[in-house]
Amino acid sequence: MYSNKIHLEFDAKSINEGFARVVAAALATQLNPTIDEVNDIKTAVSEAVTNAIIHGYNGQGGVIYMDMEIDEEGIIIIVEDKGIGIDDLKQAMEPLFTTKGTEERSGMGFAFMEMFMDELNVESEKGVGTKVYMKKYINWKN
Repeated sequence: MYSNKIHLEFDAKSINEGFARVVAAALATQLNPTIDEVNDIKTAVSEAVTNAIIHGYNGQGGVIYMDMEIDEEGIIIIVEDKGIGIDDLKQAMEPLFTTKGTEERSGMGFAFMEMFMDELNVESEKGVGTKVYMKKYINWKN
């Protein structure tokens, strides 16, 4: 079995969203993914990190925790914040739902994560934070 793990902690600032995307893509390349698979991973990571910055911390700063692991099926990515949490997780998972109004965000973050990754699980507790678990299956091409 092949295993490789990375743990990151970084400031909840929009400039770090690109950093998170690059690290996830670099780890995934060890599996020899297609360009589409790498782009899917980068998009999902971007959405998860952006959600943590904008919704978890309301743009006020904090720390984002990101764990990534390669297993025998593909790549697992967990993005976690210790922010305000989500009031109604079921509602938040619905496409086009946003707490920021039409001028700010499209409300498609979780929908994009679900579309581009093979597994998505979100846990959240009000006042504690949110954890987003994503997995992308990548066929071994070695």
